Amino acid sequence: MSNLVRSELLKIRTTSTWWWLAIGALVSIAMAFPLNAWLFNTTVDGGGEDLGVTGDAASAPAQAANLYTSGQYLGLLFVMLIGILMVTNEFFHQTATTTFLATPRRAAVIVSKLIAASLLGFAFWLVTTVIDLGAGAAFLTLNDHGTLLGEWEVQRALLLNLMAYAIWTVLGVGIGTLITNQLGAVITASVLYLIGTQVIGVLFLLLSSWLDSMAVLKWQVIWPAAASQIMITPGESEMFPPWWVGALVLVGYALASGIVGLLLTRRRDIS
Repeated sequence: MSNLVRSELLKIRTTSTWWWLAIGALVSIAMAFPLNAWLFNTTVDGGGEDLGVTGDAASAPAQAANLYTSGQYLGLLFVMLIGILMVTNEFFHQTATTTFLATPRRAAVIVSKLIAASLLGFAFWLVTTVIDLGAGAAFLTLNDHGTLLGEWEVQRALLLNLMAYAIWTVLGVGIGTLITNQLGAVITASVLYLIGTQVIGVLFLLLSSWLDSMAVLKWQVIWPAAASQIMITPGESEMFPPWWVGALVLVGYALASGIVGLLLTRRRDIS
């Protein structure tokens, strides 16, 4: 298995795709960090009532957790694409036959791709988190709040963010197993992640208005992209359920994706 994992890491390193995805992750931090810094000042120092942020979500540790996980939204998309590419590259470059001849057990190949993708997901999390920690600590210290790194809400958000990166790489491998056409898998996953998330948010907002119930908004946690954002958000509000609900939903998606992917692979192996 270790040889298979090294082989998968070598395959992805020999392409320029992961470099472009890494650059995209850095750009997402550059876009998200100033917004989260503004939200911190507006919510913590100016009161968050105008933005609808109250209670635990308006506390300095909760807002610092958002600051220290800046760029997560697009970062998760990029690690998902890495998982997809690790599977679909085999079919796009027509190396699948060679790979499966060298390792007849297709399930072992998929597991090695899961491990390799998770390692790359960890690397993405580590680099982006180090950048967020440096910029966030400097911003908070300059604004006389201290780093707030000793707060459990911040530490929990960082750890759960790591879990989110790992889970989305697993989801990516699962999607690549389900849709072996590279272009089709990348476009489908990207559209569902970017546009689908916005559509789901609008639909639940309209449903909440129609039923005159803010509690309906909590059900948007069933969408994986929303679940990952809710998971790293401390506290509970009228719009979002507790963080652990998002964690359970995301873990459920990862388990389902991994099991379905392995079953499909085993079925193809038998046939």
